[in-house]
Amino acid sequence: MSNRVLGIHHITAIAGNARRNHDFYTKVLGLRMVKKTVNFDDPGTYHFYFGDEVGTPGTILTFFPWEGISAGKVGTGMATEIGYSVPEGSFEFWTERFKQHHVNVVGTGERFGERYLSIEDPDGLKLNLVVSKSNDLRKPWETNEVKEAVATRGFHSITLTLKSIKATAAILTDIFDYQFTAKEGNRSRFVTDAIEQAAIIDLEEAPEQSGAVNAGGTIHHIAFRVKDEATLMQYREKILIKGLRITEKIDRNYFFSLYFREPGGVLFELATDDPGFSVDEPVSELGKGLKLPAQYEASRAEIEKVLPVFD
Repeated sequence: MSNRVLGIHHITAIAGNARRNHDFYTKVLGLRMVKKTVNFDDPGTYHFYFGDEVGTPGTILTFFPWEGISAGKVGTGMATEIGYSVPEGSFEFWTERFKQHHVNVVGTGERFGERYLSIEDPDGLKLNLVVSKSNDLRKPWETNEVKEAVATRGFHSITLTLKSIKATAAILTDIFDYQFTAKEGNRSRFVTDAIEQAAIIDLEEAPEQSGAVNAGGTIHHIAFRVKDEATLMQYREKILIKGLRITEKIDRNYFFSLYFREPGGVLFELATDDPGFSVDEPVSELGKGLKLPAQYEASRAEIEKVLPVFD
């Protein structure tokens, strides 16, 4: 690793029901719940983290499940599709599994020489299972029903939908060191060679499409990965020099973050690898108990009363 952006760290989306969200991602898709905590800015709402065994950056999908929130609307200025890497030969398993669990299968296709199976989660969030051209050797989390031979490996890519891709592409290439690699239709692919997986950003240019509404079933933000706090702050200076507004460093307990909105309207985060998800519970116990940031621990009883209860 080097002092570079190391692909996708995590992706955060919005759901409308905590139990339904938890059950789909752990029981149907077969991810591990790595952390059950609260939204640091709204402690009456959960913040779920799903990923591999330890919550490796590049596998972490997180949700704010706001109970009863209205459905959002996909549009420009938003990350709109999440790509998960799956092994060759796994589509038959997943197609049958989605049928059994009444998951909406949108269809299949091929992009940039890679086949994909597209579905919607219970809130309408679009997920693409992609058979990557590269050999994805990441070890997945497996369950009794979703075994290693077919399990998701972590992120393959994410799609950002924009009125114009020019300014966003400049952030990716000039600051984050991504390279433009190919174009199909209105979709341009950018890839970093700093990391082997979770390395792809697709920019979809849709000048006639209306703006997004960020609510249930949509992506809140995308976080890019850096190795440590020193690298994080180097990128803060680069973004300031570019003339963009960016937050101060924020401690999220499991990583340190900066946030800024790129010119196309998508909320970007930079997040560190350290300290990781085992900082407050052992790996064997990840995701089992409600973990609160220190500032809310004294209010645990009140917080637990308002959070939805589920097994």
